[in-house]
Amino acid sequence: MRIAVTGNEGQVARSLRERAQTLGHLVISLGRPALDLASDAELIAEAIAETHADVVVSAAAYTAVDKAESDRALAEAINVRGAAAVADGARRIGVPLLHLSTDYVFDGSKPAAYTEVDPTNPASVYGETKRDGEEAVMAAYENVAILRTAWVYSPFGNNFVKSMLRLAADRDEIGVVADQHGNPTSALDIADGLIAVAANLIGSSKPELRGIFHMAGRGTASWADLANAVFEASKRIGGPSAIVRQIGTSDYPTPARRPANSRLDCGKIGRVHGVALPHWNTSIVQVVERLAAPTIPTTGNS
Repeated sequence: MRIAVTGNEGQVARSLRERAQTLGHLVISLGRPALDLASDAELIAEAIAETHADVVVSAAAYTAVDKAESDRALAEAINVRGAAAVADGARRIGVPLLHLSTDYVFDGSKPAAYTEVDPTNPASVYGETKRDGEEAVMAAYENVAILRTAWVYSPFGNNFVKSMLRLAADRDEIGVVADQHGNPTSALDIADGLIAVAANLIGSSKPELRGIFHMAGRGTASWADLANAVFEASKRIGGPSAIVRQIGTSDYPTPARRPANSRLDCGKIGRVHGVALPHWNTSIVQVVERLAAPTIPTTGNS
């Protein structure tokens, strides 16, 4: 399978390259400066079409949640118009598109996990642009699976897990928000899910394989729960650890409002695509072991 993915250094793009290589697939990464999602739509579509891929994964996005509150124009350019241009590129070569979206399309007020039929009501500019991006992609092309995920972490890029380990190297106690809940999701698991869904779309034209799906790690947690799991896994292998002090959202104000409930019901993608990502408790250990393992000095004859 020849997979084109937007983004060079993003968590999903790097995870997809790693996972695809082990399965014998070719991944073509398109990122800046060769592909700038804030640039001319025609140039973006042409760059996608020139890959001659079997499937396109739209993974790159404007993800600076707080910065987007004062930078709406750029967030819209990338997450809406840029996403639509990627979809147009996939349309030109007639291949399926997998577009990654987010739990932030919801406002977090629902007491239960969100399903794909729940109305969106984003509480932040970032969430609004991702919701608008979903709509723009579906308007541009019909051979699309939109995959909403949440709380992404990995051995790559910047993410919550890496931040916790970095802070624990210098602090004995860290305050972490305990009143927001969601599905922590390894980008490595997302990559596995993307490959499975891509194969399904390539192999069948059934309309039920297209549309909106939730694809996140099994199990839910608060940020404080996730931090505790990170430190427990790290401590077991001699890595940095700290005590988690539970705090409320009001104790950690941010420019963008976060959903109190980001939980996603992932039953649909299991029924339709046969995809069920592992429990976050399992995946977090694997990622922490890659990030926090102490360096073992090597010796040799000189």
